[in-house]
Amino acid sequence: MKRRKLLQMLAAGSAFYGPWKVHHAWAQAPQKKPLVIGLTMDASGQFGASGTSERLGAMMAIREFNEKGGVLGRHIEALHIDTETTPATGSRVAERMITRNEVAFLIGGLSSGVANAIGQVAQKYGVVYLNSNSSSPTESGRDCKRVKFVWDGNGTNFAQAIVKNAIKVNGGNWALLTNDYIWGHNTSKATRELVVKNGGRVLDELMVPQGTRDFSSFLLKLQQMKPQVVAAAVGGDDFRAMRQQVLQTKLDRQFAWVNNQQDWEDVYGLGAEAAFGVFGTTWYYRFDLPGVKEFVEKYKKTFPGMQVKNPGNTFYNGYVATRELLRCVEEAGTTSNIAIIKKLEGRKMTARDRMQHHDAWIDPATHQVQQTIYMATYNDKPAETDDIFKILSNVAPADIVDPDAPKACKMASYQETPSYEQ
Repeated sequence: MKRRKLLQMLAAGSAFYGPWKVHHAWAQAPQKKPLVIGLTMDASGQFGASGTSERLGAMMAIREFNEKGGVLGRHIEALHIDTETTPATGSRVAERMITRNEVAFLIGGLSSGVANAIGQVAQKYGVVYLNSNSSSPTESGRDCKRVKFVWDGNGTNFAQAIVKNAIKVNGGNWALLTNDYIWGHNTSKATRELVVKNGGRVLDELMVPQGTRDFSSFLLKLQQMKPQVVAAAVGGDDFRAMRQQVLQTKLDRQFAWVNNQQDWEDVYGLGAEAAFGVFGTTWYYRFDLPGVKEFVEKYKKTFPGMQVKNPGNTFYNGYVATRELLRCVEEAGTTSNIAIIKKLEGRKMTARDRMQHHDAWIDPATHQVQQTIYMATYNDKPAETDDIFKILSNVAPADIVDPDAPKACKMASYQETPSYEQ
């Protein structure tokens, strides 16, 4: 094309005017910066399986919001880095996500030691952190943080729901089998105190190192001890190994077994008989409650071909925590940390909305979600292959609140918490 002809076309605005107009409009009204959420979930280590489910739960909630246009006109992106069930890794991951990736919020946590490490980094920068699945009583007690909110039931909640009835039914001579880290220690402490308070006694406490796969020495000691009840505060892959070996030695029939809390992934695929004893949970996929059937179908549609065919409590906790956070962002009209914290503190959530039997709330003094706790055991009449839990009862949150948590929790004030907004 000759130069003169090109200039004539530019002057007339014909050949390039249309595209230039589009670019000009984009320049005047650029798309809003995506809202990035840091997912601090284990993908390996003792809680790798549960961490994967927790992450998928958060992702499904994020997807729902993006299908409606995001939040505050911003598309939501998720950044996941494996925290490896290791506190040091959790701390490094949180630091990197905040300083290098500029995440708006942090969500995730199975190991209470990892969650505590993430919470310390989050408080340093003022980043709102939802500890979605770890359950040491210290997370909403001694190690509470202004920016941290704890979404699972804790060891004291579960112990209060189980211990008194177990002493009445099975007897007062107890042995404790304890994972040797913060969650195990504090869960067993809560159990011990309630056993003594209700007239029982603890014969001995056996400490189980993380990563244990051979439980023969522990099971031999239990046989020699002859307790009436064994209370196991053992989790993740350790617990899967323990359950299999208890079944092989038929010790599931020799003692009454109490497990403070049973995560779905810890027993999934082992067979229904592996769910022996009495244990606590926060949710079950076969509840006959509004919304549960639709929630399960959405899980299957969103994540087809999953080895875990139905969602469990860790998926559920990851989902409801993320969903509630994004609702708070919408209501606040901002991602400013203090505004979001104030929306979460004291927040009331209906039983229908959470697919549980009782209304829930977030304790403003401890940031613990007070919710329904369920007692369950092995299902001897399953409706389908995955129906391995039999729900025995549900306990209202007001009946199992940890009375000592508010006294132990000394969180920073709003003024002491750094401002943070992305």
